Formats: sequence, structure tokens, C-alpha cells
Amino acid sequence: MSVTIAPSVLAADFSNLGAVAREVEQAGAEYLHFDVMDGAFVPNITLGPPIIAAVRPHTGLFFDVHLMIHSPEHYVADFAKAGANGLTVQVEAVTHLFRVVDLIHRNGMKAGVALCPGTPLSCVEEILPVVDLVLIMTVDPGFGGQPFIASMIDKVRRCHASIVERGSHAVIEVDGGIDTETTPGVTAAGAAVLVAGSSIFKAGCSVAEAVSRLRNAASCTPDSSNRFSMPPSPAQSVDSR
Repeated sequence: MSVTIAPSVLAADFSNLGAVAREVEQAGAEYLHFDVMDGAFVPNITLGPPIIAAVRPHTGLFFDVHLMIHSPEHYVADFAKAGANGLTVQVEAVTHLFRVVDLIHRNGMKAGVALCPGTPLSCVEEILPVVDLVLIMTVDPGFGGQPFIASMIDKVRRCHASIVERGSHAVIEVDGGIDTETTPGVTAAGAAVLVAGSSIFKAGCSVAEAVSRLRNAASCTPDSSNRFSMPPSPAQSVDSR
């Protein structure tokens, strides 16, 4: 399947993000992923609109911005002005999800919703017809370099089935522990956008080579020898989830 590669700047050299953006674009990746953390929703603090605005002149890449913050509705316009193309909010941090998704769209951006690993899919099923992206976190958010949670492969599969069932145009993004080992399983399950940090910027090779390896892995068929593969789920009705 065709996949979109979204290198995460969380694992990149923060002292030279302009050069990082150019290198990512030259490597053939389609997105540049920004993890925005407030130290409250997650136990880490990263970056905000000024950093995104500073990087924006250096590349034409799609800026994929993931807000891991409380009350994200207060900052939608700021991220739009900074140059974000897509804005994803955590469902756990939003009370009125339809209102926030509409606000993101009215500010000219693609709208995404993200789920922590322990949050059930039922929390996004009603919003699927109006969102552009569903981000399935494959680690608990807050820090890079965490090990992949294998049970999330089945969650991706069930999310894909729900998207198809509802006639949604949303794509599935995965973030957390994504590398050449875990990619075949999540893409086979229906993921179309791969967020990768350590496996791109700390792979011991060029960014271009790392992007190529990840893209090649997406075309592989998972097998039983892969510890991250899971057997196909039995057919389920919506009511059984």
C-alpha cells in the first residue's frame, strides 16, 4: 500500500530544525510531524507556534501538528497562523469534540483526532464522518523512544473497519515505536501515515536511507515470525466492539 512518512522532529536536532526540515523533504518524506506537549496532559514540555513558524520558511512539507495539551481549542488559530497544515487533538483533552474539529477546519487545516492506547475506539466513532485523520497512539504519549504496544495493531484494524463502515474519508496515522519491524503489521491493519522519530533520526544512517527503509517495510507482508504481528481478528459487528 502507499504510505505517507511523517518524521517526528521530537527526535531531531532542535538546534537546527530548518536544516532538518530541508533534509526530510529531500529524503522524500511527505509530512513533518510536530509533537506539542504542555507538561500537564503529558509529563513533558516541547514546542509551540513560534517554533513551527520559524521552520515554516524552510520547507513546503505538510506540517502535521499533534497537540498533546489541555484546552487545545484556545490555540487553534495560533497554530494555523504559524503554518500548520493539519492539527490533531487528543480526544481525552476535549469536551466538545465536534466544535473543536469544526474550528480546525474553519482555520483552514485538516482535522485529526488522537487516541491514547488505553482509550477505546468508541470515543471517536461518532466523529469519524467529519475528521480527516485518526491517530492511534502505539505508545503512551509524552516521550520518544518507547517500545511499541503490539495490541495496537488490532486497534488499527478495528478503526479501519469503522472508517469503512461509516463511509469516512479519514486516514489512520500511527505514532510510537514505529520502525522497520513494526511497520508491516500496522500498515497491513490499515495505517496510512507513519510517524517515526528514532527510526528516522537515530537510525545510524542518513535520513534518506531511513525513510527508504521505512517505506520498503510498509510493502512487506507480516509473518508469524515477527513478534509484532497479530492474527487477523474474527469478523465483528459494531455492537460487539
